[in-house]
Amino acid sequence: MIPTPQQAYELLEQYNSDPFHLAHGRIVGETLRWFAEDMGHADEADLWQVVGTLHDLDFERWPEEHCVREEAIMREAGIDEVVVRACASHGWGLTDTPYEPESDLERALFAVDELTGLIGAAVLMRPSRSVDDLTVKSLKKKFKDKHFAAGCSRDVIEQGAACLGWELPELMEKTILAMRTAPSAPHGPAAEAE
Repeated sequence: MIPTPQQAYELLEQYNSDPFHLAHGRIVGETLRWFAEDMGHADEADLWQVVGTLHDLDFERWPEEHCVREEAIMREAGIDEVVVRACASHGWGLTDTPYEPESDLERALFAVDELTGLIGAAVLMRPSRSVDDLTVKSLKKKFKDKHFAAGCSRDVIEQGAACLGWELPELMEKTILAMRTAPSAPHGPAAEAE
């Protein structure tokens, strides 16, 4: 069974309560939805969004078993193996998961997961507090500052770009564009007031 994006979010809520983790799941899901369309997989946009939403399902409760515990949770829930494998693959080289990102979906998730976090942190430093006016040039400056958002692995972001066969600026540009379409991404105080 492949859940709907709403069902995926409801499952995420069963294992996560921290607003940051819930927002991250939504943002990565919505960002991957854009990537599905951009990379020629528009017919799988719901699947890509579900994978993005669920990719950190186990992180809040079991960070030491990240990408492994979520496999068991999803299989127990009857979730299709394509979702299980794609979610687990984003921890390749970082966790105990054996799955190397192979499909476009898996490579896109691997590439954008850490980058959406870096973009979110960069946006918080902007006067607008919005992804809508963030530039690649500004993001590259934050990327080069190893002390800024130190928890966002620059190595993983660079590996993700290489995995997709893109230069880093292309990945940054596409991820910014994707996040601009994501309703859950930061769009500034004016958007929050709506």
